[in-house]
Amino acid sequence: MKKGGILHPQLSRVLAETGHTDLIAVSDRGFPVPEGIERVDLGLVSGIPTVADVLQAIDAEFIIDTVILTHEMEEASPERYRELTEGYPHIHFKRVPHQEFKQMCLEARAVVKTGDAVPYANIIIVSG
Repeated sequence: MKKGGILHPQLSRVLAETGHTDLIAVSDRGFPVPEGIERVDLGLVSGIPTVADVLQAIDAEFIIDTVILTHEMEEASPERYRELTEGYPHIHFKRVPHQEFKQMCLEARAVVKTGDAVPYANIIIVSG
């Protein structure tokens, strides 16, 4: 039995299999997972867990090069935007338009679905 860290077996496997510069998306509950992309479903109920919760867990045991988020997050959910960008000063953040973000998800190893209900809460983690 694992002592700590990420206990979800599918997410733990995805992280272990991820190589340098690979992409992992972490999405809110409504984000459409592209066909053919592995879906890691963590959503329990509305708001649990959040994208921020999942980023915190991944950051604790994974090398993150960059986190990509959308311009729309900054506009629609400024509190979440600040929570992420100010809460992780050691991570480089990059903003892109939402449509570009959705296209980038087509290249992701997996999309981790959360119960997050914050508008445009989605992020893409670029492996370091």
